[in-house]
Amino acid sequence: MRILRSPHLLLALAMLCWAGNWVVGRAIHEQIPPFTLNFWRWAGSLLVILPVSRLLLRQQWPLLVRHWKWVVPMAAIAATIFQSMVYLGLQSTTALNGALIVALVPVVVVIIAAAILGDRIRSVQGLGILLSLVGAVVIIVRGEFSVFRTLSINHGDLWILAAVPVWSLYTVLLKRWPAGLHRMSFLAAMALIGVVLQFPLYAWELASGRHMLVTPESISAIVYVAVFASFLAFVFYNTAMDQATPAVAGLFHHLHPVFTAVLGMAFLGERMNWYHALGVAFIVLGLYLTTSR
Repeated sequence: MRILRSPHLLLALAMLCWAGNWVVGRAIHEQIPPFTLNFWRWAGSLLVILPVSRLLLRQQWPLLVRHWKWVVPMAAIAATIFQSMVYLGLQSTTALNGALIVALVPVVVVIIAAAILGDRIRSVQGLGILLSLVGAVVIIVRGEFSVFRTLSINHGDLWILAAVPVWSLYTVLLKRWPAGLHRMSFLAAMALIGVVLQFPLYAWELASGRHMLVTPESISAIVYVAVFASFLAFVFYNTAMDQATPAVAGLFHHLHPVFTAVLGMAFLGERMNWYHALGVAFIVLGLYLTTSR
């Protein structure tokens, strides 16, 4: 498929799926507790992945077992640790605070990539990251920089702040992908490991009296996060990392507020404003500088 040849397009599609995940996670937080949402997210994703990867998973099981020291931690990071932190944070943080914190991902990715892989970033790429960060902040604060004086930190913000280096580490370690391991095999293994590791947290949540409200909205939310935020987004993101550097992949997270704004216009009737155009201009320029050879 031609789409698989463009890592930048794949990264953009992954960010679009994950922007929807954050919108859904925040919108549904009163109906679905965080650990419950993450459990059913990966259980649902596993139902989607297994039919298309069953034979491949059987063939590659020895390879997965051989590389379990990479497979299990990576699956735990992506499926259980990071996602649980995000959903916990979205229980109490505002969309503004969460988006501002996630805008730090490109910077943290560069730091971790330098420490683990020895990657060095060119000055023009550093400028691109800075410009893109400015664009993301412009959109997030809606052009009103005075909001920084009224920002407050709560425990939800701390959960998302802690999630930033966790996801950044996953992004960097994707460059150590085991030779011969198929993307779908790993995704199936990740979903299975995610369900197993998430189940004790889900059970604890049930035992504490926190249950999901079964409504059309909650069921739709689980379908979305299972199919789009788990299956498709990880296919796009993991495949893109074959060709993209961690710094470039991290920078694409600045499309998160762009797509969030687009989704708001499409589904919430929000309007395009000057700060959207200005922010997108900065982000596009930053992406161009960082991805150009």
